[in-house]
Amino acid sequence: MPSVEPAVLAALQNIATRLRIESVRSTTEAGSGHPTTCCSAADLVAALFFVEMRYDPAEPQGVHNDRFVLSKGHAAPLLYAAWAEAGYVARTELMDLRKITSDLEGHPTPRLRFVDVATGSLGQGLAAGVGIALNARRIGSAHRTYVLLGDGEVAEGSVWEAASAASAYGLDSLCAIVDMNRLGQSSPTQLGHDLEQMAARWRAFGWHALTVDGHDMPAIIDALAAARATTGRPAVVIARTVKGKGISFTEDKNGWHGKPLKKGEELETALRELEAQLVDDGGTVLRPERPDAAPNGPPPPHERRAVAFTDYASGAMVATREAYGTALALLGDADDTVVALDADVKNSTFSERFEKGHPERFYQFYIAEQAMVGAAMGLASRGAIPFPSTFACFLTRAADFIRMAGISALDVKLAGSHAGVSIGEDGPSQMALEDLAMMRAVPGCAVVYPCDAVSAERLVVEMAYRPGPAYMRTSRPKTPVIYGAGETFPIGGSKVLRQSAADVATVVAAGVTVFEALRAYDELKAGGIDVRVIDLYSLQPVDEATLAAAARDTARFVTVEDHYAAGGLGDAVDSVVSPLGARVERLAVREIPRSGGPDELIDRFGISARRIVDAVRRGL
Repeated sequence: MPSVEPAVLAALQNIATRLRIESVRSTTEAGSGHPTTCCSAADLVAALFFVEMRYDPAEPQGVHNDRFVLSKGHAAPLLYAAWAEAGYVARTELMDLRKITSDLEGHPTPRLRFVDVATGSLGQGLAAGVGIALNARRIGSAHRTYVLLGDGEVAEGSVWEAASAASAYGLDSLCAIVDMNRLGQSSPTQLGHDLEQMAARWRAFGWHALTVDGHDMPAIIDALAAARATTGRPAVVIARTVKGKGISFTEDKNGWHGKPLKKGEELETALRELEAQLVDDGGTVLRPERPDAAPNGPPPPHERRAVAFTDYASGAMVATREAYGTALALLGDADDTVVALDADVKNSTFSERFEKGHPERFYQFYIAEQAMVGAAMGLASRGAIPFPSTFACFLTRAADFIRMAGISALDVKLAGSHAGVSIGEDGPSQMALEDLAMMRAVPGCAVVYPCDAVSAERLVVEMAYRPGPAYMRTSRPKTPVIYGAGETFPIGGSKVLRQSAADVATVVAAGVTVFEALRAYDELKAGGIDVRVIDLYSLQPVDEATLAAAARDTARFVTVEDHYAAGGLGDAVDSVVSPLGARVERLAVREIPRSGGPDELIDRFGISARRIVDAVRRGL
């Protein structure tokens, strides 16, 4: 184990004390925040940032920098103080904590260049760390990844999903640190200060677990060195700490979570006590050790690559889920930053086609959707273009991770298959009927829903190179190819499939209901009724110009979607055309469905060609 000079230990103690002082001062000035959780982890962060981690503080996004994820995001003031100590953040800026004019927010977001993923929804940081470590392996970098967790958040199941994945991949470049300060938000944590029981849990998941006094600086440094020396598996440092450390009236006291100190005597007493803990370090100045690798600039921007698309025959019957898998493999051939993640359904989503061509860039997370999406966040934060895919209904398990990916504005490209009642006999538990609403609610998230193989292939590539998160909904049934090889599908567009000057209504569909709309068109046309048919393959952003033109021409819409009525296609159309005075009748699944054949379910739950015809005729 390394020996540390007394002057270095003294300097580290002073850094930890300054981190506490700045955390207390900034939260008091803000009038909100979590100073006591910052105080418990200050010694750990000081040792990490000024002895253990290798990084260039002038270039926080350097590809070979060791990475740090603050999973316990409410300790943000501690993170900001550490970067001020490293010289990247001006100390004066710390007093702008939580102000609307400052990027030093209550919980960290990637508005700050030293933050890879937004944290603060507890239980997410370790999964992101798994993705960051996998990306280091992908690019051949020796950088390490450190994730600081609170002991309260370790109750989250997503932590153990990520722990299992890290062990399965033997991620020995990943180190978790558990700040075991005993106190949660409202009461003591499950294990209190029982370090051995906590360590036993991590060991059961295949981790090398080390326990340490989280305020003993030499012991912390030794534990981090032992973690670095661990091979073949990830390591975790479990640190016994005291919440509110350094301030006599907050130390190990319940009721201080999320409570800043008051200005006046309370603050002055705390600062006086903390300042008294500063020691003579002989003027020793500690600077982070930079990585050996060079160059160490940020990950390069994505460059759009040409993809050799499949030549589908008109009328060929191909499921969009299958076309998705084919397109993903073709995209992987063209761009080595593209990676794929699976949750044990690769043979149903057809992502196995990517795995066959690029096994080194395919990551299996088994039935752990939260870990899969969280790892995708970590991969995206470091320059990969990740495509995590599973059944669309199971993505709802990862809704909070998807929400945080949106807050992080990360290039996570989700795909959900087996959507809607059209999947047939498997029944309602397998039918995604809420997914479009969930994804459309994520700011900046593109939402696309192709109806045939050609549009699915093109949209996979459009998703890949559009900045920010994106979601593709794919279908189980085979559908006919209706588009030619020369068609383009920009996100935010649509396709007008049928149109005339005599149109009395506009039928808007997407995915499997496009074919119901086309059958309804034929029946209505035979009866002397003309309607416009639009394939609204992009639900977010939506093609406002085409919908507005249809509103001017027909003033009446029928939307039809294999989704519940709230938040999907109907709402997307209504938001554009209702302010223009158009009427919208929404055909959607309006009750909990049941098992049955796809065609009979589509009809029974109100979204078949027959139901479209009835709706159009009702309005005449």
